[in-house]
Amino acid sequence: MSRPVRRRHFLAGLGAASLAAAPARAAGPHGRPPVYRRGNGADPETLDPHKTSTLSEATILLDLYEGLSTYGPDGSLMPGAAAGWTTSADGLTWTFSLRPDGRWSNGDPVVADDFVHGFRRMLDPATGAKYASVLAPIRNAEAVNRGAMPVEAVGVSAPDPLTVVIRLAQPTPYVVELMTHQASTPVHRPSLARHRDAFTRPGNLVSNGAYVLKDFSPNDRITAVRNPHFRDAAGIAIPQVEYIPTPDLAAAVRRFAAGEIDSLDDLPADQVKALKSRFGDKVVLTPALGVLALMVNLRKRPLDDVRVRRALSLALDREFLAEAVWGETMLPAYSLTPAGLDNALPPPTMPGRDLSPLEREDAAVALLREAGYGPGGKPLAVELRTNITDNNRNTMVAIADMWRPLDVATSFAATDAKTHFAYLRDGGPFDLARMSWIADYADPQNFLFLVESGNDGFNSGRYASPAYDALMRDAARETDLQARARILHRAEELFLADLPWIPLLHYRHKHLIGPRLRGFMPNLRGVSPTRWLSLA
Repeated sequence: MSRPVRRRHFLAGLGAASLAAAPARAAGPHGRPPVYRRGNGADPETLDPHKTSTLSEATILLDLYEGLSTYGPDGSLMPGAAAGWTTSADGLTWTFSLRPDGRWSNGDPVVADDFVHGFRRMLDPATGAKYASVLAPIRNAEAVNRGAMPVEAVGVSAPDPLTVVIRLAQPTPYVVELMTHQASTPVHRPSLARHRDAFTRPGNLVSNGAYVLKDFSPNDRITAVRNPHFRDAAGIAIPQVEYIPTPDLAAAVRRFAAGEIDSLDDLPADQVKALKSRFGDKVVLTPALGVLALMVNLRKRPLDDVRVRRALSLALDREFLAEAVWGETMLPAYSLTPAGLDNALPPPTMPGRDLSPLEREDAAVALLREAGYGPGGKPLAVELRTNITDNNRNTMVAIADMWRPLDVATSFAATDAKTHFAYLRDGGPFDLARMSWIADYADPQNFLFLVESGNDGFNSGRYASPAYDALMRDAARETDLQARARILHRAEELFLADLPWIPLLHYRHKHLIGPRLRGFMPNLRGVSPTRWLSLA
C-alpha cells in the first residue's frame, strides 16, 4: 500500500509568538493582581465540554480547554494542543502532532489517548451530547452516536503518545475549525474516573487550556485563574477572569457604566443607538456567522410557485428592517451566507438587489399578477409564524406592511421559541416561518446544508432540488478548495433563484468594551479568548 501524499502542513511557527507580542502585565489597585470581569450571558448548565450547548458555556470552555487547534487574537485559526497537522492527498486522513510540552492543569502530560477518549465520550450515546452532530464528518461517528457501532469504531486513533490520526467519511476542509469546538476537547481520564459526574466542580476540574476553574457561585460569577502549567503561561497578562452572568441586558449595561463589568458580548437591540451616543466607540458592532430568514412551505399553494416567493422577497425593504427595527444590530441579507467565510467566494446576491425600492415593488406586483395574484387578481393570504420577542414581532408587522401594496393579507401565529422550533421540526403546517441559524464553523457548507433534501430537522419547508443536492454532493467529494468554493457558489445561486428560504438579515456581534480592556479584536466568529487580552 502506497504512503499517502501530504499536501498541507501547518507548524507551530504559526503560534502565539508570531501572532501577538506578549502583553504587558498590570497590577490592580493596592498591588493586587488585575481581575477581568467578563459579562457572559447566562450561568452555564454544565461545564462538561461534551454536554454543553450554549454560547456562554462555550466562552468559558474556550479558556479552560484547548483543542487540537484554537483561535488567535483576531479569531483566526491556529495550532492549539497540536503543533501542526498534515492531510492526505484524498483529504480523508488528518494527522495531528501534539506539542511535547502540553500539560494538564495538574502537571500531567497531554497525550494522544486523551483526545481519542474525548472523541469517543462525545459520540457515546450514553453521554447524551447535544453537539455530537458537529463530529459527523469523522468516519463512523454517526453510526456510533446512534448506537449502531461501538465507540472504538470512531475514526480517531493514537499511534503514539504525541500523534492523533483522524479519518473522515468524506473530505472536510473545515475540520481544523471543528477541532477548536468544545466537542473536540480532550478529557483528563484519571479525574473523570475518580470524580465521575462531579469532575467539573472547582477543585476537581483538570483542564488543558490557558485557565483553570477556581470557583463557581451560581447567579453571581464563575472564577478562573491562569493555568501555571499552560505552555504560554508566562505570556498571559490576565491572571484571573470572572465570568459574570448577564441575562438582563439593560441591568448589565448599568453595571458596565458603573465600572462593575469590563465587557459585554451582547446588548439590548432597542438601545444600541442610545448606547452608541452614550459610549461612542466602546460599542463595537461586527458581522457574525448568522442569518435570519423566512422559511417557505413549498408543499402549500401558491407558495410552491417561485414567482410568488420572488415577489414576496422583492417587496421587502431589508435596510429598513436592519436600521429601524433592529437598531443597526443586523445587516441586510441578500444571500444565505454572510461575507467573509473561509474557503468561499464572495456570496452571490439575489436578483433585484440593484433596483430601487419602488422598482422592486413594481417588479413584485408584476410577478404576482403573472402568477394570478395580487392587485387585479386573486387575493393572496399568508400566515407568518414566529417565536415571541419584541424584535421578532416588530419585524413581522413591518413585513406585513411591506406586502400590503401587493394586496397580500397577512396574519400571525406566535409562540415561545421552544414551541416554535419544535413545531417546525415536527412537521406542523405553516405558510412562512421565522428561521434563524448561527453557524458552528465559518464555511458556506454550514449554511447551505440546511436545505438539502432529507434534512428534515431544518428543511421543514421540504425544499427538494435534485440539482441542488447534486451540487452539495459534488462539493463534499471535492478536495480542491477553489473548485469546491465554485461548486458551493453555484449551489447558493440555485438557492437564491428558488428561494426556499427568503433571507432577511445577517446577524452582527454586539460588544461593549470597557476602557481597561486591551487587545480585543472584533471578528466574524465573535471569539476573544482571554489569553490574548490585557488590562490597562
